[in-house]
Amino acid sequence: MAESESQIYHERQRLQFCLLHSLNNLFQDKDAFTRESLNSIAEKLVEDDPNKETWTTPLSLLLKPHHNTLTGNYDVNVMITALEGKGKSVVWHDKRSGASSIDLDGTDTLMGIVLNVPVKRYGGLWRSRHWVVVRRINGVWYNLDSDLVVPQMFKDGDEVRGFLDQNLSLGAEVLLVTNNA
Repeated sequence: MAESESQIYHERQRLQFCLLHSLNNLFQDKDAFTRESLNSIAEKLVEDDPNKETWTTPLSLLLKPHHNTLTGNYDVNVMITALEGKGKSVVWHDKRSGASSIDLDGTDTLMGIVLNVPVKRYGGLWRSRHWVVVRRINGVWYNLDSDLVVPQMFKDGDEVRGFLDQNLSLGAEVLLVTNNA
């Protein structure tokens, strides 16, 4: 591992807490978010929902509208609310434009890129989605996917765009996280 890579914070996957891991990897801080803080955001989203009565089912104690209380598995609403609470903005990338329209080399406005990728496990029997973060650290872009053993360094912006385009073609959603001016 290169010296610069040893300075990179990288949380590994545990259960389905990939959003928690992704957010902490994005902020490069193990304490940026906790399971409790994301659960609190998810609960507040339900409380603030005018249609919250429609969420009540026999499984409501485990399967909440915005997360699964046992495994984590938070949805995009929790992510956006969490990031906005830290002064960030989230913009859905128009996948029709491809990754070439993302300014990776510009100002420091772009904090990072969050992908929500479809995954199949157990021979395709289990289908779900996984949160992945790509971020530039000290001028170098890294894939900080919590499923990776170590962060994956990209050689340049073209390699990042290729990675994003490949994931877009497989059904990923791409969200740009920006620093508010």
